[in-house]
Amino acid sequence: MAKWIGIIVVAVLIISGLSCIGSYNSLVSLDQQVQAQWAQVQNAYQRRLDLVPNLVETVKGAAAFEKDTFTAVTEARAKASQTMVDPSKVVNDPAAFERFQQSQDALSSALSKLTVVIERYPDLKATQNFRDLQAQLEGTENRIAVERKRYNEAAQAFNTKRDSFPTVLVAGFFGTRFNEKSYFRAQEGAETAPKVKF
Repeated sequence: MAKWIGIIVVAVLIISGLSCIGSYNSLVSLDQQVQAQWAQVQNAYQRRLDLVPNLVETVKGAAAFEKDTFTAVTEARAKASQTMVDPSKVVNDPAAFERFQQSQDALSSALSKLTVVIERYPDLKATQNFRDLQAQLEGTENRIAVERKRYNEAAQAFNTKRDSFPTVLVAGFFGTRFNEKSYFRAQEGAETAPKVKF
């Protein structure tokens, strides 16, 4: 009888060990997917950061007296570029993720103000260089939206697996290595439609 109890205990230990190994490997795989998708988000944001100086310089020539707007865009770009850091530090730290999103939202807001300035200068909108830059920026904004959506999907898959039993026990054992991933969300005030005046 003791022999059978020993075999059962060993079998339970082996099954538990294999389950823990499987859970750990799943978490590692999903974490890598989240980090890879985060890198794609950063690529899209970096493209926008690279386009902003060219756009500002093009607009500056036609709208020299709109200095406050150009300063706001330049400062927002500088802050956004400072938050481009190691993916593992941002995706595993909700506070760093929040800072990243706030800086990118500030740049988006500044670019929106620049767009309003541009509307006042029909000659500027007619130049080929400006139209090319604006088309590239619009395409980049679309890429950002797509990459953010894909990141949220990867984060959801990770969080779902992480919070499932028995994986939650394995994740807890490794401390911050497998922290829950944050999600991108809409900018503050996005639920309110903009007011258009003619």
